Amino acid sequence: MGLRKFVDKIKPTFSEGGKLGFLHSTFEGFETFLFVPNTTTQRGAHIRDCNDIKRVMIVVVLALVPALLFGMYNIGYQKGIQEILPAFWFGFLKMLPMIIVSYVTGLAIEFAFAQKRKHEINEGFLVSGLLIPMVMPISVPLWIVALSTAFAVIIGKEVFGGTGMNVFNPALLARAFAFFAYTPKMSGETVWYATDANTDAITGATALEQLATNGEMQWSVMEAFIGRIPGSVGETSTAAILIGAAILLFTGVASWRIMLSVFVGGLAFGYLFDAVGMTEFPAYMHLLVGGFAFGAVFMATDPVTSAQTNCGKWIYGFMVGALAVIIRVINPAYPEGMMLSILFMNALAPLIDYFVVERNIARRKKLIKNVK
Repeated sequence: MGLRKFVDKIKPTFSEGGKLGFLHSTFEGFETFLFVPNTTTQRGAHIRDCNDIKRVMIVVVLALVPALLFGMYNIGYQKGIQEILPAFWFGFLKMLPMIIVSYVTGLAIEFAFAQKRKHEINEGFLVSGLLIPMVMPISVPLWIVALSTAFAVIIGKEVFGGTGMNVFNPALLARAFAFFAYTPKMSGETVWYATDANTDAITGATALEQLATNGEMQWSVMEAFIGRIPGSVGETSTAAILIGAAILLFTGVASWRIMLSVFVGGLAFGYLFDAVGMTEFPAYMHLLVGGFAFGAVFMATDPVTSAQTNCGKWIYGFMVGALAVIIRVINPAYPEGMMLSILFMNALAPLIDYFVVERNIARRKKLIKNVK
């Protein structure tokens, strides 16, 4: 293969002792992205498997594609463009710069840290770089996307040691930074719509804001499920998100325990608040509007920042869904609670696993004692 021969030819230049040996980490990152690594583990505990981080991340990216494509179409649809292809093209042109800025900023920082530390470049940002623009309003300035991405990568990942060591989900950390630092650019009635110099934006509250304020919304349940409602690019279409969930579950990349328990926790507290009269809309609407479904499928299931034990996954997921609904209902000034819920449970995930493991150890000691 021509590409393989070319890479092999220039490889000595970037190897240790070569003229560009100081760029070894960068070269290795590109090589392992293009080809299957030829290295194997030599010592320590390891699992023989054909999958690596790169392939897992690519599966997640593929699972994001349905929500991304529909989100692009919805940008144009919310703009008032009725034809499918023109609406999609309009959204594509609005979304592409955000994706480019996110990837360029994040990868540049990760490459710089890898070069400085002389570490291998991990492929974790393949997913984060796409998630960050998907959880942002389409109208957010590109400089905020860049600044939020830099904050998420440096503070959220690199200070903890890089991919696999971070405590918080980087994409949600980027959104949280943008939300609290530049609130007018991230919330309100007009930020969910793409504008240009030739047309006027359609203004109005999102479906979740309407439900929180009035107990009803101007869109039907089916429109909310399909996703023809205003919101962040990736979160509007529950149907597209469920397609992504099916891909993740079929490939075994994401935990079905976490996904299911998030929805169970959200529904349980939704019906509880509905029963005591604290909400005026059906509990299942929590799952269809806002970032609930997107967070449950793509954010809460992050294997690095979620619970690791099976029992812990049930507890972690249930609390994510429950806290999201609690924040939505109790705090009317902040109708969307999924971001804060997941970040809070990211911090508690190690503690949950600790108590689960300690409980199992205590139970086994008791069984052994009873046998003796």
